[in-house]
Amino acid sequence: MIIAKVPLRISFVGGGTDLPDFYRRTPGRVISTTINKYVYVAVNRTPLINKVSARYSISETVSHPTNLQHTRIKSALLDLGILSNIEIASFASLPAKTGFGSSSSFSVALINALHVYLGKKVNKKELAEAACRLEIELIKEPIGKQDQYAATFGGFNIFQFNSDGTVDIEPILLDYKKQALFEDHMLVFFIGITRTASSVLTEQKSKIDINFETYKKMADSVFDFKENLIKGDINRMAEILHQGWLHKKSLASNVSNDLIDNLYGAGLKAGAWGGKILGAGGGGCIMFLAPINKKSAVREAVQKIAKKNQLNEFCEIPVKFVQSGCDIIFNSDTNSID
Repeated sequence: MIIAKVPLRISFVGGGTDLPDFYRRTPGRVISTTINKYVYVAVNRTPLINKVSARYSISETVSHPTNLQHTRIKSALLDLGILSNIEIASFASLPAKTGFGSSSSFSVALINALHVYLGKKVNKKELAEAACRLEIELIKEPIGKQDQYAATFGGFNIFQFNSDGTVDIEPILLDYKKQALFEDHMLVFFIGITRTASSVLTEQKSKIDINFETYKKMADSVFDFKENLIKGDINRMAEILHQGWLHKKSLASNVSNDLIDNLYGAGLKAGAWGGKILGAGGGGCIMFLAPINKKSAVREAVQKIAKKNQLNEFCEIPVKFVQSGCDIIFNSDTNSID
């Protein structure tokens, strides 16, 4: 058996500029970090069972990958020529479609485990690109490249997306005091409503020409966020997040809605400096940066809105930043556990 472990991520500013319709004209940029929430994919050889099994929210056992419902597993197996005698299972710290890039983390974990299964070595750039190819070219998702790279490399990074399709990675070395300061001022809540990123990004992609200058401002804001991240100016970082959220809301009609606006407005009124919806928008998780002495007030304010709107799955998610990217934590072929 092979077990791959891949973190989820929080994207701060620049999201959306990783779409090819934008970066083919001018560089896109995103700043993000991985967090202590993970996706796990286990791949097991079944030499005596001439089937393909996939176990996730449901269980499938088929005679050929083409019969699988799970599009990522089906496409990956067919692309790599793995047609039988395999069992794949996945587990995650958080629900899917919450804005933490879980779909791409799953793709990275899957591709990594399958390459180990085949005895093939891939470096991190090759792995990230293979996950991008799976999602963008094979499955035809209308998404960008930021999540696959964030999940693969781990830690705080700026990713620049170039016109030729290459991606430049700039790691940000943040000392533990600045990291702890950032974490101490952050609040993250799962709204209780999930959505697929593709459902939001389809409209965004169709309006990139109209919103091109807004995308450029979003890409350029990465430099300002990095400067203040290194300085530890949380208040200014929150202002940049807030401006980025206002830009993002203008890109498509389904990025926000009355409920999200009410939650966000309640957080700001209670004392938060700024924040954003994580991921493409439309649901998932909402993040605030707030003074430490205002965090309880922010928490109570958004919980009140959630209760009023009967968001039964609404909850706070404790988050810590991590440096790790994709890892193979178990491989029975080498009898190793990391």
